Amino acid sequence: MKVLVTGGAGYIGSVCVEELIGAGHQVVVWDNLSEGHRAAVHPQAIFLQGDLADRDLLHRVVLEHRPEAVIHFAGKALVPESMRDPSLYYRVNVAGGINLLDAMVAAGCRKIIFSSTCATYGLPEKIPMDEQTPQRPINPYGHSKLIFEQVLGWYAQIHGIIPTCLRYFNASGASATRGEHHRIETHLIPNVLLTALGQRNEVEVFGENHATPDGTCIRDYIHVKDLASAHILALERDKPGFFNVGTGNGFSVRQVIEAARKVTKQEIPVRGQPARAGDPPALVAASHKLQRELGWKPRHSGLEEILTHAWDWHRTHPQGYSD
Repeated sequence: MKVLVTGGAGYIGSVCVEELIGAGHQVVVWDNLSEGHRAAVHPQAIFLQGDLADRDLLHRVVLEHRPEAVIHFAGKALVPESMRDPSLYYRVNVAGGINLLDAMVAAGCRKIIFSSTCATYGLPEKIPMDEQTPQRPINPYGHSKLIFEQVLGWYAQIHGIIPTCLRYFNASGASATRGEHHRIETHLIPNVLLTALGQRNEVEVFGENHATPDGTCIRDYIHVKDLASAHILALERDKPGFFNVGTGNGFSVRQVIEAARKVTKQEIPVRGQPARAGDPPALVAASHKLQRELGWKPRHSGLEEILTHAWDWHRTHPQGYSD
């Protein structure tokens, strides 16, 4: 299948492109490189640099390449940034996404797999969270993703778009050749491992008095290769709808740091910080629907395996893609 992957130079996108090409698909990558890296793009993929805001260029590219499906990763994804600059998140995640949908309609492309998020749920009423959990986002990032999910519903009804929305929990780990390198790193696991490498003095722990057993936030960590496999299953089957992608197991910040000390054999100093605005105490997935309807299973998402793969990548790429 010929697939357009927006954000295919980013962390999750580049691993998904690698897996798509390994499965025999043709891939066109669209990325503005604001967060992604040209060096992360698989050499067999066609790479096009462009922005979702450039409506005319986007239309020309989609009409020229005529993809059979789109996997839409491109977007803004930092909760604290969204609390400081909500306009940016609605412009990129909603308006930019609409530009993409309009280009798809013009080119007769109907299938889209959308990179959504558990942040659409907000503060969950119960843990683990299934797809029936009320969606009450508590930050503009989660709200912008929820709005685009709703836009997809109208485009399905009016234009025949076939949307599959994958609500991610915490993507983590690495493939042998591609890993996590953000210009501003806010994610726990890479920050822990960069501290183990000596590139940071300490790990900042945001909030130590949450309503969790050890006071630190609990998250469901999903290996990036398992996340990529969910996209490929969604691509190869017509299963519109909403699916959580997680393991059903939650680990606290303290548990992740302790596991990283074991994997890296480093001390990893820690410093407590105030809790961040818009940060739920616990987010853990129920992904039975994805397993039942698409036959998906997490195969690499044990915490120690995630940390080992990420540690291997960071050690061999100490400057990320800047080597």
